[in-house]
Amino acid sequence: MAILEVKGLEKQFGSLEVLKGIDFSLEKGESMALIGASGSGKTTLLRCLNFLERPTGGQIIVNDNVILDVSSQKTLNENEIRKNRLHFGLVFQSFNLFPQYTTLQNVTLAKELLEKDTEDYKKNKKQVLDRIREEGKEILDKVGLSQKLDDYPHQLSGGQQQRVAIARALMLHPDILCFDEPTSALDPELTGEVLKVIRGLAESHTTMVIVTHEMKFAKDVSDQVLFMDQGVIVERGTPEQVFEHPTEERTKQFLQRYFEEK
Repeated sequence: MAILEVKGLEKQFGSLEVLKGIDFSLEKGESMALIGASGSGKTTLLRCLNFLERPTGGQIIVNDNVILDVSSQKTLNENEIRKNRLHFGLVFQSFNLFPQYTTLQNVTLAKELLEKDTEDYKKNKKQVLDRIREEGKEILDKVGLSQKLDDYPHQLSGGQQQRVAIARALMLHPDILCFDEPTSALDPELTGEVLKVIRGLAESHTTMVIVTHEMKFAKDVSDQVLFMDQGVIVERGTPEQVFEHPTEERTKQFLQRYFEEK
């Protein structure tokens, strides 16, 4: 059974149609790469999945539960949206870290805020906070930052800051982890350290949707690839099918331009 199903997803900004009936599904433990030129709708799709943008049509289904149906007012309720946003973790192009907080504090803050309303927190605040911080340390160790717990963002390289952002997303244990061009703000020499972390997540079967212009990386780590153009999915398939044997002319032209530029 698919962990994520997207059916007929649409998004308009005024008269501009950015997403035009997007359909796809993703199995638990799979990685999906979204490729395509800038402006094709990839980032808008991620933002719709994370409820940062409200779709104008379609459904989003997670674990067989309809968490968004534009025709159903119940799923558009703000309380429902806040709850359902937790199904997705999003790592942005920019790191969006709080400059006044340490590495560990940036990672644990959201979890601490979520726990504040629980009975366990009210009765055992110190124990809950200690548990959250220990978990944060474990996740930071997984992304190679166990020596940077008390550093502030300005003391970290761009690659390290993006790894903190990944750890922050992992801290909430989302069903699906989404990446929006996670290396686009990095110098080339720092890109590899972030891709290594994402590659490790793929190998551990973390369910992911990755918007990327790193075609070799997309080919290596993804189970399926979606090529988008002008708000529609033009072609989908395994990395071998899309990169080695594309059937759509628009896909062929996009890949040809990309590799010529490289």
